[in-house]
Amino acid sequence: MGLEEKLPNGILLTTVEGLVNWTRKASLWPATFGLACCAIEMMSTGAARYDTGRFGMEVFRPSPRQADLMIVAGRVSQKMAPVLRQIYDQMANPKWVLSMGVCASSGGMFNNYAIVQGVDHVVPVDIYLPGCPPRPEMLLDAILKLHEKIMHEPLGEKRRQELAEKPEPLIKPGSMPSSYRFNKKRAKQWREAVEAGNAEQLRIKNWMAERGVVEVD
Repeated sequence: MGLEEKLPNGILLTTVEGLVNWTRKASLWPATFGLACCAIEMMSTGAARYDTGRFGMEVFRPSPRQADLMIVAGRVSQKMAPVLRQIYDQMANPKWVLSMGVCASSGGMFNNYAIVQGVDHVVPVDIYLPGCPPRPEMLLDAILKLHEKIMHEPLGEKRRQELAEKPEPLIKPGSMPSSYRFNKKRAKQWREAVEAGNAEQLRIKNWMAERGVVEVD
């Protein structure tokens, strides 16, 4: 391939982390998981014109046990959320999630009780891709940025130390509804509801109050 001509004395040195992360980023296997119109753009990205096969990921796996990348393409309904989480749990480790489009990332125009206001409420997200819908070129750019992130992930003891140094939050990342995050009063109500185990009741109560059905103290 000409590589041996560029190496001094035919020797190449690297680290275990660099080699493992390079193989991981160069052989991502996305799960077949399209939810709405963003899935059309995702399918275009895998077709001949854009050809994700250049990056070693031309095969969308029909089984989550053979996939390590979930591209959430489209809005996530409350009914679909547990299914999405089940598929994520069945995927092989290490695994990554790419939130494609504004609907998957924040609920988009569907600001109602039926749509999850951000897929990060259900699964941890590594890359957010804006747009409605984002073009295949944008998805390719997001995949390349995910490659960069994978290349710098620590392994083994370093990884365990990194996770151990992070404080355990009262509310896990992504579990608080996006409408509460920047409102101190509602954030306090949410924490108290989580401690009491009444988070879902509080969400329904506030949703009804916004529509004038009941009042919230």
